[in-house]
Amino acid sequence: MDLAQRFVDRSRHYLTYEYPTKIQRCLDVLPASALWQRANESSNSIGNLLLHLSGNVRQWVVCGISGAPDVRQRSEEFAANDGADAATLMSALRDTLRDTDAVLAALTSRVLSESRTIQGRDVTVFDAVYHVVEHFSTHTGQIILLTKAAAAGSISFYADAGGKAVPTWE
Repeated sequence: MDLAQRFVDRSRHYLTYEYPTKIQRCLDVLPASALWQRANESSNSIGNLLLHLSGNVRQWVVCGISGAPDVRQRSEEFAANDGADAATLMSALRDTLRDTDAVLAALTSRVLSESRTIQGRDVTVFDAVYHVVEHFSTHTGQIILLTKAAAAGSISFYADAGGKAVPTWE
């Protein structure tokens, strides 16, 4: 398997399995009252982050890479103070990730080196995928932190096995 294919396969793994699995584990223990709760006015709630992940991934991959129409309203993702419940938000995110996975599955080395303009930035398709995985990871970590604050002791993702972190979420 060539390096480009390994990159695409690993990106697909993170976006369709590892990160959504961790987010779902958070949502499973999160009190409903905490979904739209913000630490302060300049912070985002978990609800905002779920809306934002759906919007960002769709804009960068489904629209930006594959050329689907972009109708994203980014500011609305952050302005929302309430809205759908966790199951509905997660379902929408999973729908976006299914569409994203179809785009990623079709990528080749040649396409990865092609240029796109996304959010006014000139990037290669490789850059776009790398950005989306990194961005998704950051917000997954925020969701985990907010869940740990709202439901202390309810989640963990790794067990210590002689100095090695063994995933408990698989």
